[in-house]
Amino acid sequence: MVRGKVEMKRIETASSRQVTFSKRRNGLLKKAYELSVLCDAEVALIIFSQKGRLYEFSSSKE
Repeated sequence: MVRGKVEMKRIETASSRQVTFSKRRNGLLKKAYELSVLCDAEVALIIFSQKGRLYEFSSSKE
C-alpha cells in the first residue's frame, strides 16, 4: 500500500487545514526528538500556528 504524493498547495477548508497542521506539527516534534536522541544533537524547533500560537521543542542537556 503506497501513499500518493501530496500536492503542495494551501488547504482551503479551515477545519481540514487545522487537522493537517496538528498532525504535521506532532510529526515534526517527534522527528526533532528522535534526531536529538539518535544523533546526540542539540535540536530546537519553533512553530507558530496561523493564529499566532507558539509550539516549541528544545533538547538542551541542562
